Amino acid sequence: MTGLRYVYAVCRPFDAVLKTQLTGVAGDPPRLLPHGGLVAVVSHVPEADFSEEALRAHLEDLDWLSGTARAHQQVIDALTAVTTPLPLRLATVFRDDSGVRVMMEEREEAFRRTLDRLDGRVEWGVKVYVETEPEKASGPAQPAPKPASGRDYLRQRRMQTRADEDLWTRAEEFATRLHETLSARADDARLHAPQNPSLSGAAGRNVLNAAYLVRRDASEEFVENVDRTKDDVPGMRVELTGPWAAYSFAGEESPGEGP
Repeated sequence: MTGLRYVYAVCRPFDAVLKTQLTGVAGDPPRLLPHGGLVAVVSHVPEADFSEEALRAHLEDLDWLSGTARAHQQVIDALTAVTTPLPLRLATVFRDDSGVRVMMEEREEAFRRTLDRLDGRVEWGVKVYVETEPEKASGPAQPAPKPASGRDYLRQRRMQTRADEDLWTRAEEFATRLHETLSARADDARLHAPQNPSLSGAAGRNVLNAAYLVRRDASEEFVENVDRTKDDVPGMRVELTGPWAAYSFAGEESPGEGP
């Protein structure tokens, strides 16, 4: 089959067989391209959709991006079940197999270092949300009485402000404490920017968005630690996702770099 080469991940050689019905981006089954003691996982994609000009146009098409991301993730998930992949960015494309091999040679040392660091580990995601707006979470069940004077109005506003501040203080303290606890049980951690609810669609305000690199054989204990915190603070919601390929930890790391 002709076309460009779409690269999902780089990994070390492995003996397990990927699912026979697995398809990748553009419906083409992924295949293994070994080179220099490493393996690139690739499939063929049409130049009409994945040339530089075509990709720029597709970046404006959310449906196309979503479908491509789902197909990409299916392959990464299948790899994660049988080995430790180093996932590459969405829509990493080369002209042919030779271009993929050149890329692997140029980045071989970095790939090996990162694969050594990720070997036998997966990523878990933890998010903490304040489930309700402050005025709803901390205000009275019934509407506040209409202020009889300007002084009453100012008093009510001061009380509401103190309640709001108390809620966000408790949220920040809970999120900080949870992150410290989970980081101590992980090999590495990353703090991501809080998610925008209008983009994520998640209810509540995101106060912790973190990723943790955890050994596979320690993952059950890690999940139990998260589960034990879920009812610690009323009004907080803890969400756990994973295990994933270690996207958040796939980049190069300088010595001593922290989350």
